[in-house]
Amino acid sequence: MQELLGRQIVMGQKDWENCNKDCFSGRPAIIVKERIFCQRCGSSQSISETKLPTGEHYCPVCIKYGKIKSSDYLVTSNPKVESPQTRKIHFNWQGKLTIGQSRVANRLLVNFEENRHSLVWAVTGSGKTEMIFFVIKKCLEKGGRVCLTSPRIDVCRELYPRLVEVFKDENILLLYGESEEKYRYSALTICTTHQLLHFYQAFDLVIVDEIDAFPYEGDAVLRFALMQSLKSIGRLLYLTATPPNHLLKEITGEFSIEKLPLRFHQRPLIVPEKIWYENWSSCYKNKHKMKKLLHYLKELLVNNHVLLFCPSIAYLKKLYTKLAPFFLQGELTFVFSEDEERKEKVEKMRQQKYRILLTTTILERGVTFENVSVIVMGANHSVYTKSSLVQIAGRVDRKGEFKSGRVIFFYNQNTKAIRQACQEIKGMNQLAKEWLKNEMSMVPKSSNA
Repeated sequence: MQELLGRQIVMGQKDWENCNKDCFSGRPAIIVKERIFCQRCGSSQSISETKLPTGEHYCPVCIKYGKIKSSDYLVTSNPKVESPQTRKIHFNWQGKLTIGQSRVANRLLVNFEENRHSLVWAVTGSGKTEMIFFVIKKCLEKGGRVCLTSPRIDVCRELYPRLVEVFKDENILLLYGESEEKYRYSALTICTTHQLLHFYQAFDLVIVDEIDAFPYEGDAVLRFALMQSLKSIGRLLYLTATPPNHLLKEITGEFSIEKLPLRFHQRPLIVPEKIWYENWSSCYKNKHKMKKLLHYLKELLVNNHVLLFCPSIAYLKKLYTKLAPFFLQGELTFVFSEDEERKEKVEKMRQQKYRILLTTTILERGVTFENVSVIVMGANHSVYTKSSLVQIAGRVDRKGEFKSGRVIFFYNQNTKAIRQACQEIKGMNQLAKEWLKNEMSMVPKSSNA
């Protein structure tokens, strides 16, 4: 029965009628009035367009998670009415936080204790994951249940081994669309935001890493799933380097905003170099048009490996085909969302087994590679927003010693997104400089949370 604690499943009417109501709670899967309202995904649809031959109605929005009808129920187990049991947590982290990180980490603990939601607005490479270790520990110690969720599978995969190392005694569950592990109850769950559709009032603390990332950003269904997965007295913690303005307006008065403009190593963000490239969109068509790209690749490869961002899968494949003859076999490869070897290729790039990795925006955030430079093909393309360009630039110089990493924006139109991205990076660097001068010089250089 614990397996269904906070986990909702779809149950037919007959099965629900025979269910032990002392152990399980159920609510109609779909409410039918002037329109239908799906209680799993929160969507509202026309009655006429969702009517089945049986006279029932179904939800077409979340059908990929299993068909749900108006005669069905969403069922979860009843929690025992008792105070949460405090427990001792094996916390296996020996690292040190900077003063800035420590300040944010401590504020998150205070906010949690005072039942306030939090947003951490920290630059890429600031060490956001390390800053949340302590509030996760606090929630678990109180007998609470924690979910660390992200819109991106790659982010979840990268977070999982880090959390396993820190919380060795926790039977951490990793869930995403194609994960091999089946669902089981866990006090600490890592999952994609889509997986939240299967939870109902389950978590005392939900941490959303990359709250502004696709596909969560702008998706009403995923927002509904997030809010529904949280207990009525639960707390939200958003993490982002690039919060959109509408989010900042939305959370005003409800969230405590904790800012950190400094990276962990306290070096500034790498400011992109804007390079005019008239024929970037067709450069793969002949060697002459490829000359500029090959020139910069040769320069960057002297000190670093290269992440080469492409605006579409079709463009990526064409560019890869034309680049391959200029390099030794195995020196470069490509990766995109539907690539069956995606996980393996990302790990090999992390191990520096490739010199060049062509990618789409799937690697714009949440992944860390040492000693890389970045090239963005067609930074003026509509697929690149201000936030995505800031995130892409943030892949450079995230950890280790500085290795002359560079960020190249190839473009043939100086778009608003390009201008705003460069302005934001420069602005954060200036804020970090002032922050260090005015505040950090007054306290010791490092501290624990």
